[in-house]
Amino acid sequence: MIGLLQGYVRVVDGVNYRIGRVVMYGIFVIMGILMWSSVSKTFFTPSLWTLEMAQFAMVAYYMLGGPYSIQMGSNVRMDLLYGEWSARRKAQVDAITVLFLIFYLGILLWGGIDSTLYSFKYGGERSPTAWRPYMWPIKCIMVFALVLMLLQAISELAKDILRLKGEQV
Repeated sequence: MIGLLQGYVRVVDGVNYRIGRVVMYGIFVIMGILMWSSVSKTFFTPSLWTLEMAQFAMVAYYMLGGPYSIQMGSNVRMDLLYGEWSARRKAQVDAITVLFLIFYLGILLWGGIDSTLYSFKYGGERSPTAWRPYMWPIKCIMVFALVLMLLQAISELAKDILRLKGEQV
């Protein structure tokens, strides 16, 4: 059982680490889109696609960076009490609180899958803007990111269980 948990943690953490390291450079994509938006508005005809494309890129950046952020412990914690606790006490509290995160991510994933299926079912849902892009690509990215976040949250639970059993993580 312990070997299985350690293997799961190793695989999920490895995948999310690699994806997170690649996605972190997405900020440059967003900067490029916004820079083109400024240049096109100043010197050419304004582009219809730049604002919405920047929003889509930001959603992908934010959502795909979520699992990496969870893995690195970059999430916000109330350190008033937490910082003084022992490693065992932290693992106990984290094991309980991560269950709430898993529940929340499960609800988000359920809604995301439903919304994505709606996008495909009705002939390709489009944004109501002048550019009118299809919505399914960004919805698929969001569902993929939610799956990765859910897997990472389960990995964090596994790490807490291993810490409580005295195993090295």
